[in-house]
Amino acid sequence: MSILSRMGRSLAPALLGASMVTAAPANAEVNVVTSIKPLELLVRAVAPEDVQVTTLVPPGSSPHNYTIRPSQRRALENADLVFWVGPDMESFLIRLLSADEFRERTIALSGEEVDGDEHEEEQGHDHGHGEGEDPHLWVDPMLGLEMARDISKALAEQEGADPNAISQKLAAFEAALSKREAAIREQLAPAREIDIFAYHSALIRFTEHYELELAGVLTLNPELSPGARHVAEVQDKLREATHPCLLTEPQFNRQWWRSITEGLDVTFSTWDPLAMDIEATGTGYLDFQQSIANAILQCLPEDTEH
Repeated sequence: MSILSRMGRSLAPALLGASMVTAAPANAEVNVVTSIKPLELLVRAVAPEDVQVTTLVPPGSSPHNYTIRPSQRRALENADLVFWVGPDMESFLIRLLSADEFRERTIALSGEEVDGDEHEEEQGHDHGHGEGEDPHLWVDPMLGLEMARDISKALAEQEGADPNAISQKLAAFEAALSKREAAIREQLAPAREIDIFAYHSALIRFTEHYELELAGVLTLNPELSPGARHVAEVQDKLREATHPCLLTEPQFNRQWWRSITEGLDVTFSTWDPLAMDIEATGTGYLDFQQSIANAILQCLPEDTEH
């Protein structure tokens, strides 16, 4: 079931206040595990202050090929709730989270639940890249809001939870996100005049949401270097592009993207789909959205007003 088909009811707007910023005490009453940092940011936006959050994929690693550590397995065992995007993104969790001990407390925010053995047999290690819908849902702010709604619902169902307080935090987050989204849309208006190229598909949903031109993607699968034919096609697009800008990612520090752009007039910028440098506070997801916009704004020619 698509995440878009599970639209929650809209909550009345509320002013963003200091209550959005959360700090987890050592004696937290609820233990949450998130697979990646952007999901932690969404939990922080709507969770009560007594929620402890552990994120599995650390800075510098990728959810496409991560290997879970024993200490993280113990964190999963102690978790009241486990949030992940789903089997097309964090394939390293498929078999583990399909086990009976985790099934009832695990929520795939993509809405896609799957049997571990069946999915691994079908997908291998492609992680959904290059086929079907792009799994990087969280870079689209409206899909991020849907994820926050699902997180809020799960938190409100925990023993001892205060559903009204959680609803108020969700309403504040929704209002703040709407305001930030409008500001970013205005900031990015000049970027519609340039051609943006991305390392892989993670940027697609952000550019589609803000109606930007994504002229090309270097690799359809970040686990594999692109073939010579695909590289040649990207090079041709770069030559023909208007103010081409290539957005790279710190998780995939491949030297070849420098070599394939040698001799071409290409601007480089870096963005991080895993938000590793974003502080995990109640406003972290808003800061994450702004960080993507800022990376694209770095692509604009110096004489462009922005």
